Amino acid sequence: MSTALITGATQGLGRALAGALAARGWDLVVTARNASRLAETVSALRGHGHDVVGLAGDVSDAVHRDEVAHVVTEIAGTHGLDLLVHNASTLGPVPLRPLRDLSAQDLAAVLSVNVVAPHALTRSLLPTLEAARGTLLSISSDAGVEHYETWGGYGASKAALDHLTLTFATETPIIRAYAVDPGDMRTAMHQAAFPGEDIGDRPLPEEVAVPGILALLAARPASGRYRAVDLAAVTSGVAS
Repeated sequence: MSTALITGATQGLGRALAGALAARGWDLVVTARNASRLAETVSALRGHGHDVVGLAGDVSDAVHRDEVAHVVTEIAGTHGLDLLVHNASTLGPVPLRPLRDLSAQDLAAVLSVNVVAPHALTRSLLPTLEAARGTLLSISSDAGVEHYETWGGYGASKAALDHLTLTFATETPIIRAYAVDPGDMRTAMHQAAFPGEDIGDRPLPEEVAVPGILALLAARPASGRYRAVDLAAVTSGVAS
């Protein structure tokens, strides 16, 4: 039985991926800040008939991370953790603003969630990931490689997350590590980045990002940075 930890699992891509894995028989540990939303998510995921544990808290909180690492290690047992998904993320203050208007405190808060927390959680869980020859998956963004006005703080955090993720791959070759750009999606977080705009033309996470990630997990290519749209296109081509 495969086991995954997904952070930020109550909405958007995190919830969609959790649902897809649960439907495929995975046991899950899921985390998010909103306790009531997490309870509803856990209840829905358990409808697939597999073990799901929810832990409410903020990944930037070291005490919460320690609790998550302890529970995951206990559940994974001697087999180890098959998949660690760093999906929890923050845009920082919205509306998004130019770097000249982004305070040091605002930037530090973004880095705490998007970079420091994934690094700390990966360090804690690396032994159990190694035991399973598992997969480290960090949700990235094109803002991590492109330079968009007002996206500087968020983009810098994703560039740093990419670098940390793929350095873990170099230092720990027994695991696979991927930074995945899911592309634009119709999610609450994306809507927050574009207040008042109609984002109805963006695909839902279930339509491109999740199929791409599932294809990546199935194929387990060399560690690296991938775009979900490219992975999903390959899968679609094979299926047709």
